[in-house]
Amino acid sequence: MIKKISLGLFSLLALGLAYLLLWPVPLQPVAWNAPPDKGYVGVFSPNMDLAGLKTLAIGEHHGPEDVDGRIEDGDWIVYTSTQSGDIIRINTRTNTHSVLLNTGGVALGLQFDANGNLIIADAHKGLLSIDENGEITVLTNSVDGTPINYADEMAIGMDGKIYFSDASTKFGAKAIGNTLAASIMELMEHGSTGRILVYNPADQSTKVLVPHLSFPNGVAMCPDDACLLFNETGTYSVKKHWLKGPKAGQTETILDNLPGFPDNLNRGLDGRYWLGLTSPRSAPLDKFSSKPFMRKVIQRLPANFKPKATNYGVIIAIDVNGKVIAQYQDPSGAYPLTTGATELGDGWLYITSLGAKELGRKKIEFEKF
Repeated sequence: MIKKISLGLFSLLALGLAYLLLWPVPLQPVAWNAPPDKGYVGVFSPNMDLAGLKTLAIGEHHGPEDVDGRIEDGDWIVYTSTQSGDIIRINTRTNTHSVLLNTGGVALGLQFDANGNLIIADAHKGLLSIDENGEITVLTNSVDGTPINYADEMAIGMDGKIYFSDASTKFGAKAIGNTLAASIMELMEHGSTGRILVYNPADQSTKVLVPHLSFPNGVAMCPDDACLLFNETGTYSVKKHWLKGPKAGQTETILDNLPGFPDNLNRGLDGRYWLGLTSPRSAPLDKFSSKPFMRKVIQRLPANFKPKATNYGVIIAIDVNGKVIAQYQDPSGAYPLTTGATELGDGWLYITSLGAKELGRKKIEFEKF
């Protein structure tokens, strides 16, 4: 009897080990060397400046990922995207909201263009335009014969060109099931399948501007459209890509080794750029960055044992050269999964999130700058 039990336990252990070592997974991890995680020190020293946010209601929705706004009939009206695909219109004076429409996908980045159209990067649908009548037009959903699987964030140049990120060409948000799961898959593999694209409304063309990126995310224009800034989430960095001048076509890193995963990047006022860290870095991802086989093993573990996002609120202001100007934190993560911040000119800083059930905001403290 004891021999049978021992044999059964051995068989189970052997099966478990075989599963962890051999079971097929969709990842083909690529070796890289993650920079040492210094944590929240120096210019990123912890504070509580993001705690106690004021909020605006968005109803039964969640994940106000990005925001833009304008004055309508004398009131500041902000529009925010949600994980359900609903675009929410909020009157900031009355704190009342309504659903503008549903994109039919997952709306992420949004911005009004010069003609009053609301441009949306939709993780399922591609790059969309919504006119004043609420009609949705797909501007682009492919480039060079390949689908845009994960349109993420975007910025509009003075000439009307729209620069946007396709975060992963392998792990599409729709195919995987949701945006967060797809992002984790791309980060786990580190295959650098993402890219920065540009759509030209003049001839309706779409081109690859910067290929081979590890989950490119937030995008923002430089002054005079001389360059654009973007976050590369998988390398914990902010990049600058030159569009004009002697460095045109070159990409350089202006801020690296961030203590968390950078998400949105928005141009503010007076030379400020705002970025959010959605979550602190993952120790297993960093530890096994140079060990692709171990990342496959991690992928086979039960969900509770896999790397996951952690609630820790961080919003950072930088200048166009990557110098940190200010940073707001809430280590408690009461406002979860902070994606970024938007400065509209009404005295408020709007704080966006991948999981919150309200849109956060705080008065801008100009003495910080």
